[in-house]
Amino acid sequence: MQQRDFGTTGLRVSVLGLGAGQIGDARHSEDLAGTLMNRALDHGVTLVDTARGYGLSEQRIGRHLSWRRNDFILSSKGGYDAEGAQDWTPAAIRLGIEQALTRLRVDWIDIFHLHSCPLDVLRQDELLGALDDAVASGLIRVAAYSGENEALHWAVASGRFGSVETSVNVADQWSARHVLPHARDAGLGVIAKRPIANAAWQYARRPTGQYAETYWERLGVLDLGSVRQGAGLEWDDFALRFAAYTPGVHSAIVGTANIENLERNIRLAQNGPLPLDVLTHIHAAWDAHGQDWGGEV
Repeated sequence: MQQRDFGTTGLRVSVLGLGAGQIGDARHSEDLAGTLMNRALDHGVTLVDTARGYGLSEQRIGRHLSWRRNDFILSSKGGYDAEGAQDWTPAAIRLGIEQALTRLRVDWIDIFHLHSCPLDVLRQDELLGALDDAVASGLIRVAAYSGENEALHWAVASGRFGSVETSVNVADQWSARHVLPHARDAGLGVIAKRPIANAAWQYARRPTGQYAETYWERLGVLDLGSVRQGAGLEWDDFALRFAAYTPGVHSAIVGTANIENLERNIRLAQNGPLPLDVLTHIHAAWDAHGQDWGGEV
């Protein structure tokens, strides 16, 4: 598995990361969660991304991966739901990190994101100061922001963060066009989420009310099926390699609770970037139709 320098943070991450949201679902067994996460690390996946809001995810990482703490980069998110603190306050940052460390059974979190808070919250000096304090005390190594659009743009330009996490995929190129070049210039690490566009292509009809709905609509407008078929690629291969090898992206995280899917994603990520002619068609389709679309919300 290819490993990349994570901006100028001093960290290194795998081209494919594991999004640990689905394994936080209580409907999945402890045995499955543990097997899948350890299998990922065994195959060279070195970035595991979780969050306070991902069900049992942090607890399960603690149970099944804390003994391998030096084998992976741990990314989490918070700012909300901290016991004993109001959301989006310095106390929520401090207590949230401390409580996450307990759930994760670790001494530090490598990357800690403010999780999709709006711009007016993100710009609060006392909130950013709480992140600075957490870095200074060694509880986290990199202060980060996870989000989209104007708040993401501000976070990159602010100089207050070492990394960002944002949507990058064939149906969502806003951040890749408008933010990632600035992030690269600033030496920020970049995690691409939703790299396979929530697999929106699997729906024959509009998946109304589901996360994939916006991407389903966009894929219909972009009409990339002929480009994909002409290259002889399956949708997941086409989409994952586009995101993972977008300039400025250091790791693309894919969530799954299926070991076969995990192992297929690992194989696909190692196929390298898409051919230049395929990329040219993808970018041309976005130029023709996607200029007025913002990033995913």
